[in-house]
Amino acid sequence: MRKSSIRRTCAALAAVTSLALAATACGGTTKEDVKDEGGKAAAAGKADPNAATKKGLTVGFLPKQVNNPYFTVADKGGEKALKELGSSYKEVGTSSGTDTAGQVSYVNTLTQQQVDAIAVSAQDPGALCTALKQAMKNDIKVVTYDSDTNPECRNAFISQASADDIGRTQVQQLAEQIGNKGEIAILSAAQTATNQNAWIEIMKDELKDPKYKDIKLVKVAYGDDDAQKSFQQTQGLLQEHPNLKGIISPTTVGIKAAAQYLSGSKYKGKVKLTGLGTPNDMRKYVKNGTVEAFELWDPAKLGELAARTAVALSSGQITGQEGETFKAGAMGEYTIGKNGVIDLGKPTVFTADNVDQFDF
Repeated sequence: MRKSSIRRTCAALAAVTSLALAATACGGTTKEDVKDEGGKAAAAGKADPNAATKKGLTVGFLPKQVNNPYFTVADKGGEKALKELGSSYKEVGTSSGTDTAGQVSYVNTLTQQQVDAIAVSAQDPGALCTALKQAMKNDIKVVTYDSDTNPECRNAFISQASADDIGRTQVQQLAEQIGNKGEIAILSAAQTATNQNAWIEIMKDELKDPKYKDIKLVKVAYGDDDAQKSFQQTQGLLQEHPNLKGIISPTTVGIKAAAQYLSGSKYKGKVKLTGLGTPNDMRKYVKNGTVEAFELWDPAKLGELAARTAVALSSGQITGQEGETFKAGAMGEYTIGKNGVIDLGKPTVFTADNVDQFDF
């Protein structure tokens, strides 16, 4: 039997709760949230890593925002993997990256449609929880990717890369470019952005290494992931700190805006810039000498791993518990970490030598 009739009853309940839930959306996930809530989402029962991979499943992808180029690439990666695995893909979602109520509604719709799994990039860590828990009660597996919910609201989270890798490698890149000496600044997104703040704390920790004793972090600026504000913040950093040698911007909007300002200024080639960007945004700045290197994960691989994890969960090969392993096709074997987190791997570093090999 494909799904029980209980699912329909629970789906109706989920739909009723969506409006109230949207009105009570909570703030960003903290480290304490993760520590206290981890492991609760794992399905009851024991994983069977040798279980056959089920075919004919339906996995619904719910990105943070449809028609966003980043998520288009990510979800296409998921679609390709599902086709290879003999299962079906569908994508739903809102055109706004801040329509939390819309995301809740789509979770409820996917539950009513009796999909086998949902892969969601959450706009808010808590707001989707009631709807996602209803889905899980109906034996729908829930995988988050790119942006997590609270851990008890899903079975597993596909993380772009470990926060440690992201934070440390950006410092290492910039330090090499400025010869381990000089003033640097960070251009972040919003002051409340959980992932940005976690990366910045790791950057500060990396800078404590004695080999960076001649590097001084003079300011953390915030561009709120707004192109114009990030451009202005870059200009302000250079006016306030005329001896600035480098900028790290761990946000795709920020690094593009900073590169745009630097490329048209006297600081081009003199003030180094690195951070997290997409090849399509940054290609011209790499080629014109504004940027030597930047990094990001491959979103197509992120979507592929989300799809393969959803199928592994639906097949009973994993439950989401720490220490479980599964094979993700040509991507290799993955191990589930603490709180059901699966790291995609180290970020890809883009330079003039390889930037044309990527299209996203």
